Amino acid sequence: MVKAAFNNFKAGKIKEGASTISQQLIKNTHLTSEKSYKRKIKEIIITKKMEKEIPKKDILESYLNVIYFGNGCYGIENASNYYFSKSAKELNLEEAALLAGIIKSPYNYSPITNTDKCEERRNLVLRNMYTDKKISYHQLNSAVSKPINLKINKQATNKLNTYSEMALDEAISLLKMPAKQIAIGQYKIYTYLDTDKQEKLYESVIKQNIESDYAVCSANIEKGAIEAYVASSAYKIKDNPRQPGSTIKPILVYAPALEENKITTLTKINDEKIDISGYSPKNVGGTYSGYVSVEECVERSLNIPAVKCLSYVGIDKAKKYASKCGISFDESDNGYALALGGMTKGVNVVELTNAYIALANNGIKRDCKFIKYITDKDGNIIYVNPKEESRVFRDDTAYLMTKMLISASKKGTSKQLSDCEYMVASKTGTVGSEEKLKNVDAWNVSYTTEDVVAVWLGNMDKTLITYSGSKQPVSISKHYLNSIYENSKPKDFNKPSSIETIEIDMLEYNKNNLIVRANEFIPERYKLKEEFSKFNLPSEESKNFITIQPPHLVGSVKNNKAILSFNGESYLTYELYKTYNNKTELVTIVSGKEGEITTEDKIQNNIHYSYYLIAKLKNFTNNTEVISEKSNSIQLIKSSDSLVIDNTANHSKDKWYI
Repeated sequence: MVKAAFNNFKAGKIKEGASTISQQLIKNTHLTSEKSYKRKIKEIIITKKMEKEIPKKDILESYLNVIYFGNGCYGIENASNYYFSKSAKELNLEEAALLAGIIKSPYNYSPITNTDKCEERRNLVLRNMYTDKKISYHQLNSAVSKPINLKINKQATNKLNTYSEMALDEAISLLKMPAKQIAIGQYKIYTYLDTDKQEKLYESVIKQNIESDYAVCSANIEKGAIEAYVASSAYKIKDNPRQPGSTIKPILVYAPALEENKITTLTKINDEKIDISGYSPKNVGGTYSGYVSVEECVERSLNIPAVKCLSYVGIDKAKKYASKCGISFDESDNGYALALGGMTKGVNVVELTNAYIALANNGIKRDCKFIKYITDKDGNIIYVNPKEESRVFRDDTAYLMTKMLISASKKGTSKQLSDCEYMVASKTGTVGSEEKLKNVDAWNVSYTTEDVVAVWLGNMDKTLITYSGSKQPVSISKHYLNSIYENSKPKDFNKPSSIETIEIDMLEYNKNNLIVRANEFIPERYKLKEEFSKFNLPSEESKNFITIQPPHLVGSVKNNKAILSFNGESYLTYELYKTYNNKTELVTIVSGKEGEITTEDKIQNNIHYSYYLIAKLKNFTNNTEVISEKSNSIQLIKSSDSLVIDNTANHSKDKWYI
């Protein structure tokens, strides 16, 4: 301490601080982090007093029982079990030195990801032990010569550690004090942890034999509470956000577009090659599907329609909606790649869980927390979760977005959930690499009326994962949800009063991609019932089945036969007539056929023929028949001219022409 004071005096400022564990505990539990000689003197006085009252062995024990060793390991016993599959009392010299070395910086000295640095740090500890005459020269040489020999035991990991870590981080943020001050100051943190859900979430992950890093979060919508959380990585996952891939689409693209009345679930978007100022996104597989409904775009997680949809809303406006859901953006996040999750920094699994709460909770965002309340050492409550909430989307927007995500779980990218015995909405997402069939991230967010669960798989060092899609994340979600709903199923999503069911003309929709109301004369088989927001209802009414127009008739002559053709509709009946020698005859009746229809009629020499069509429609509403006017007329005339179409002459002798 004298040396540190001398160095500080030479530097003209406080450069060196407390160096002993006792001093650190006092600084963190009794004093501020202010750097001053006055605070340092107080620290020394109180430390000496504490060491008179509390044995150093007990101080060290308290320190080792709360300190973090990386990979979700808190406390020396847990760390020993995780890294070496043994109790702390069974550690040999080099193993104990390794764990002691990790404490300074669990991420920089991780024996899993930074083996060389970890070994250097271990050897430094061993050399200091030799200098302090705690070990012999022979023991030093023997220990430093041995390579790091880990025996990772993930099964032995305390299932509560990662939840505790997240809760502690939340407490640090709320109380604005370091973890050691919270622990030694005897603050008590009361969380929303559901031990049954925590156990089931952990089992759901382990069952998949995940070989990458992972993080999974489960939140209860009604409580606004994170009830379970498991993660595994050498790095702190919370502090290392990842690109969300297509899981951002409902939050940033489709829900804002519904809210702004730019789309309905039936709106068709042309899935085609596009180029927006040099940005040319592609669908997975490089295929394009033409006009596709928004619902199918969500089911199949198509990329081009998502980018187009973002352009309908506008990037800035869409980001405002996502920000209200708790998604943070970098200043440089201003391109259409955002529609596909192309963010500079990205999100973590807790942020994504909270974002989807707004969709699951009728458009109302609840800020889900790990901590319910905190007390000080005297039992006084110093913090209570305020359960803050705010409306982000209308209830009709949340309902329609949820409806499409339920469809995705039935027959889309999350169809593994299709056999669940309850309503579940789900969205997958992947972040690809240049190497085919491999990704760097795989996501799934699934929710019911009660819970939201978000799953991330990847590697914090950005190495590839072997999962080619979101099968594993969806499997984790499915196993977990089925396990927590084994005895009691969640309620179905309720349709709000802001949703109206409208019948539209399926013929106009399928043929012309138009959403128009069905009129009263359209047969039931040509009606399609669909749910719409009352703020964005179809305004136009179909004219089909009220008046009909005959198709255009075209003809030719071959081997003394009139060849007549037209484009027909399956719901119409067509009657083809011919007039000759001052009389009219029915040639044929055609019904139930779609597309080009061709028929033949034998003609005789020296007779002039005239052909025309009439279209008929049976009105099932009032049991009447609607008849069109006559079509154009085809005239067949015998002449010395050769066959002429559209009166373009090509002369010969004794030929029919039209």
